[in-house]
Amino acid sequence: MKNTTEAEKILAQIGSNTKLGDLRKIAKEIKKNHALAMELWATKLFLPKQLAILIMDNKLLDHTIIDGLTEDMYIHDATERNQLIDWLMANQLTKDKKNIALMQSWADSPFSLQRRIYWYYQARLRWTGQTAPANTADLLAAIEKNIAGEEPEVQWAMNFTAGWIGVYEKKYRDRCIELGEKTGLYKGDMVSKGCTPNYLPEFIAMESEKRSL
Repeated sequence: MKNTTEAEKILAQIGSNTKLGDLRKIAKEIKKNHALAMELWATKLFLPKQLAILIMDNKLLDHTIIDGLTEDMYIHDATERNQLIDWLMANQLTKDKKNIALMQSWADSPFSLQRRIYWYYQARLRWTGQTAPANTADLLAAIEKNIAGEEPEVQWAMNFTAGWIGVYEKKYRDRCIELGEKTGLYKGDMVSKGCTPNYLPEFIAMESEKRSL
């Protein structure tokens, strides 16, 4: 199907050197335009999809549409599809109560990217330093049971959740550190300057120290 003139105009502004900041500027000019978002998404191109996420109308995103968007992400490599699902969570799903409830139901989703977001959202609820939800014990038990057999994108989010549990909930700190030592996930990985390692013993120690916890 041929793109509309409006879509062609937007696509002409997006190239291999386009950065996320550039996409945000374009999105700010467009504001909300769900039809255009769906047209950009249909290009199957990574950067237009990122822009599409910024201009979607979250009130029009139901579970059927979100499942379709998620499935479409699997045509991309691991880095791109993880960025797309995380971008969708941050810019759309967390902005609407019904979609927050939907994310909370994804613990056993058949889509690994949705399971990633289930866990990423649990981490998000904790890294702000607010009072943690009452489900920490159940989450930690599920992580201990399932993390070793999960897909890499889900493992990262589970590990991330365990990290923030260990930082903010001291009664679970030793248990989270032991989990990291047992799994060995991300041990010895190189990280960029200023970034915190994902290896749980190091992550918990560094992030706790930053907050004097």
